[in-house]
Amino acid sequence: MSLLPYALARPFLFGLDPETAHELTMASLARTQGTPLALAYLSSRVSDPIELAGLKFPNRVGLAAGLDKNARCIDGLAAMGFGFVEVGTVTPKGQPGNPKPRMFRLPEANALINRLGFNNEGLDAFLANVQRSSVRKPGAQGGLLLGLNIGKNAATPIENAVDDYLACLDGVYPHADYVTVNISSPNTKNLRALQSDEALDALLGRIAERRETLAKQHGKRVPIFVKIAPDLDEAQVAVIAATLKSHAMDGVVATNTTLNREAVKGMRHAEEAGGLSGAPVLEASNRVISQLRAALGKGFPIIGVGGILSGADAVSKIKAGADVVQIYTGLIYKGPELVTQAAQAIKKSR
Repeated sequence: MSLLPYALARPFLFGLDPETAHELTMASLARTQGTPLALAYLSSRVSDPIELAGLKFPNRVGLAAGLDKNARCIDGLAAMGFGFVEVGTVTPKGQPGNPKPRMFRLPEANALINRLGFNNEGLDAFLANVQRSSVRKPGAQGGLLLGLNIGKNAATPIENAVDDYLACLDGVYPHADYVTVNISSPNTKNLRALQSDEALDALLGRIAERRETLAKQHGKRVPIFVKIAPDLDEAQVAVIAATLKSHAMDGVVATNTTLNREAVKGMRHAEEAGGLSGAPVLEASNRVISQLRAALGKGFPIIGVGGILSGADAVSKIKAGADVVQIYTGLIYKGPELVTQAAQAIKKSR
């Protein structure tokens, strides 16, 4: 167990602006990872292996993309007991994202709203950080899986989006255990339009073609997942499921943040633009997971994410049809202890 209970650190962090607290936390992780100071957040990993998409996950709890956009803290995050860590979203070129303030807490709902907008240092810096992480060194022990999440630059017209995804795929492919194609952030203009029938078919067709070329070039076939939104109806989910299968995608990440504000109506910051994450997303995310499982059938990998703040929430994702889960906002509200709680609850539920 970690030496420093998160309950002691949270009041200080929550006294800061949310993005300032985030930046301070990530900078601290980057400085302390791989040093004795990592004992402050070190936790033994629950063993609950599962094989998905040809990969062996050490346990069923992972970190969702968005927390470590620049892949600076892979080793520190690995020390928290995750079975897999997903970093990014990375875009070909560095970009500042949307104007600040752009992150807001809704503590009475255990929720966040963000409109960060894929702020990151760009592909070259991202890959340099990935290659520096000790868990990616040849012969590294532990079995942690690393997902690399890719997107498009805000300045790239949506009709040229595929060029950005292919550039990122080329770059991350040799270094990823799996790649996630993010087409569901609400904070990049028109990005969610890529979830529509024809646009998704065209994008995934090009990605599938490039993956075949890269597989031959690098002598390995890296699984590709697609991350979708919770704000989809059953018919849209069915179309997406069919398109994923037709292009031999390896899995789906369900879901990203929501634009729906019904669960937080009247709360401070509730009307801020951006994606809502945390507890209010649990039900919508689970609904999409259930619909995906029905449409995809057994055996198609689903990573469930959205609204996990307890072990019971994690189990609800598995019961809805997910194979493994990811957390993000729950980590901010509950701390690293949530990783172990979720992994243990899932293990005991079966």
